[in-house]
Amino acid sequence: MTFEIIIVLLTLIAMLAALVMDKMRPGMILFSAVVVFLCTGILTPKEMLEGFSNKGMITVAMLFLVSEGVRQSGALTQFIKKLLPQKQTTVFKAQLRLLPSIAFISAFLNNTPVVVIFAPIIKRWANYVKLPATYFLIPLSYVTILGGICTLIGTSTNLVVHSMIQEAGMKGFSMFELGKVGIFIAIAGIIYLFLFSHKLLPANRPDNTAIEDEENSSLHPVEAVLGARFPGINKRVSDFDFKRHYGAEVKELRRNGHTYTNLNNVRFREGDTLILLADDSFIQTWGESSVFIMLANGKDHEPAQKKKRWFALILLLIMIIGATIGELPAIQKLLPEGIKLDMFFFVSVTTVLMAWTKIFPPRKYTKYISWDILITIACAFAISKAMESSGVADLLAGYIIGLSHNYGPYVLLAAMFIITNIFTELITNNAAAALSFPLALSLSQQLGVSPMPFFVVICMAASASFSTPIGYQTNLIVQGIGNYKFTDFVRIGLPLNIITFLISVFVIPQIWEF
Repeated sequence: MTFEIIIVLLTLIAMLAALVMDKMRPGMILFSAVVVFLCTGILTPKEMLEGFSNKGMITVAMLFLVSEGVRQSGALTQFIKKLLPQKQTTVFKAQLRLLPSIAFISAFLNNTPVVVIFAPIIKRWANYVKLPATYFLIPLSYVTILGGICTLIGTSTNLVVHSMIQEAGMKGFSMFELGKVGIFIAIAGIIYLFLFSHKLLPANRPDNTAIEDEENSSLHPVEAVLGARFPGINKRVSDFDFKRHYGAEVKELRRNGHTYTNLNNVRFREGDTLILLADDSFIQTWGESSVFIMLANGKDHEPAQKKKRWFALILLLIMIIGATIGELPAIQKLLPEGIKLDMFFFVSVTTVLMAWTKIFPPRKYTKYISWDILITIACAFAISKAMESSGVADLLAGYIIGLSHNYGPYVLLAAMFIITNIFTELITNNAAAALSFPLALSLSQQLGVSPMPFFVVICMAASASFSTPIGYQTNLIVQGIGNYKFTDFVRIGLPLNIITFLISVFVIPQIWEF
């Protein structure tokens, strides 16, 4: 075992431990690992920085802005209001209207803004029609994930793997190629939620948001989910003067199904849901801030002009259709050299048009980009490069092949799914894809088979974060809003993980042959 292999293995183990223990943001943890590789000569400065200029990473950044434009246009708000039944209904009928439509939307938009918009509206609606909101919020998060795996742009993980494939000198995915297997998983997952969500999810969880202030009737409860940029993360509630910073008083804190009212010794954590007592100016002031992932006060914002909503939707439609048609060989032959009508091209044009037409505030565009995700993705490319160049990927691939007793690629495909899925439940989906990709590439090379089935299974497994609330941000958002416990996600999510596993392992080799 060489010096480089030892360094890379030890660094990866330390990185995984730091991610599991949540020592700091994933982006900084991965960046720390990359710096270690730089200092030990495993990576050159150029190799270290290549991920930051990668087309896939920049595409993800601009898709954040496109999603924000659609969100601020009010199109999604109007859509969900029309979709929700206004009369008394059953859980099954309501889910039948909601889940497939939300899955379709999330195939083309970032999952987080979809959940941020829909979750508080669905919760208020559920209370209005006298149905448990707990039957809808976890399914909401899950169907956004299921919809996202069906297209290239549905989740950042697909774009990351797509870019890694291109970096390896192979042809990446087309817009709807992953839908060949993703649609089966999405349909099976939605049917499973129809049949079992109301049996596996709690019917009631105490919700004491109806807090009244006797001295000032202008104050009302506001729900706020803490983001990574909240300055009080890891500080005691008693040590952080929330009222001085934000003009609101913390009445309750919800985490993992527990409600804390005695807050003196409780520390703020990312993903906590706070019940605040605030006036109408609070959401106006902090609604566009990245400090909070979501704010809801039981009132609706005034929607944007109808013309803006339609223009945002038309731009989104042109982007999707344009990127799909632009990939056709006949179209590519007609284009001048140097011009490629791919997703990067159309998402760039869409972003600029949305900015100049002020569908999203162009002066605040940096607030709408999740920089930690981008840094994670950029570092993922460098870590993948280090695993390949050091020989760690080949070493681990050989070890896995040895453990499988040469059962063949089908068993190894199943093993890759399990490894990636465990990673994504414990850390983040992009980091899971980064660690799994060089391993999958090396496995296919040593077996002498096509790597595409392994690449596709990584996309499915890395996105299938159903069993824990920590693997996917949308799960964290709905956990606090629905007052769910960790075990709620395990109970309903683990069977969905198994469904995804079975469909992936059996269907993928039939479409992408070894």
